[in-house]
Amino acid sequence: MLLYQPEVGYCYNSDSIFLYDFISSFHPKGRVLDVGAGCGVVGLLVARDNPKVELEAVEKQQSFIHYATTNARVNKIPYKMHESDFLHLDESLKYDYIISNPPFYHDGVTKSENEMLFNARYNINLPLEAFFKKVSRLLKPKAHFIFCYDASQFGLICAELERVKLRVIDVQFVHPKIDKKASLVMVHVRNSSKSFMKVWSPFISFDGSEFSLQAQDIYKKASTQSIKCTI
Repeated sequence: MLLYQPEVGYCYNSDSIFLYDFISSFHPKGRVLDVGAGCGVVGLLVARDNPKVELEAVEKQQSFIHYATTNARVNKIPYKMHESDFLHLDESLKYDYIISNPPFYHDGVTKSENEMLFNARYNINLPLEAFFKKVSRLLKPKAHFIFCYDASQFGLICAELERVKLRVIDVQFVHPKIDKKASLVMVHVRNSSKSFMKVWSPFISFDGSEFSLQAQDIYKKASTQSIKCTI
C-alpha cells in the first residue's frame, strides 16, 4: 500500500502497524469508523484486508484530511471522511466497529510546539472520559471498539470503560524487548458483553537491534510504502 505522509510533523509508526494486525485478527465487517485517522494508515490497511468493511473516518486536521483522502483514492479504497472533531460527530451515526490509534501522551509529558504533533500525540485533545463516552454513543448493540494506548494507563482505561458500560474482552501488551516493560497496550472492547477478559501472550517488538520475527511478519503483511511529501 502506497501512503503519502507529511514531510514535517506527525508520521505513523509501528503502533499503527501492530494495531492494524490486532484489529484484523477479529475479521471486522460492516460499518467501521477510524477515529483520528491521520494519513489513514490503520483504517485503509484494515479495509484492504477485510473486504466486508465499509470504511469511514473522522479527522479534524485539514492537512491529514487531505493526506488520508488522497491515500484512499490512490489505493482505490472506498472512503467516507467526516471533517470534524470526533467529540462533535453526529450521534445518529452508528457503527459495527470503531477503531483508533488516539493521542495518548499524558499531561506530564513535555508537549510539542508543532500543532500537528500536539493534536496527534497528547490526550488533552481527546481525554479518556470524553473519548469513551462518545464511543459508547456511536456503537451499535454488541459492537466492537478496538484501539491502542499507553500501557501504563491500562488501569485507568478499564475504569473509564466500566463507567460507560463497555467491557474489555481482549488485551495484548506490547514490549519493546523481552526484558523491558510494556510500552503499548492493544484493547478489544464490546458493549453489552459479559465475557471475561482474555489476556494474550505478550508481543515483543525487537530481538536485539532488529524487529522480532513476529513484527517482521506483520510489516510484511502490511506491505506499506511511505512517501513523505507536500500534497
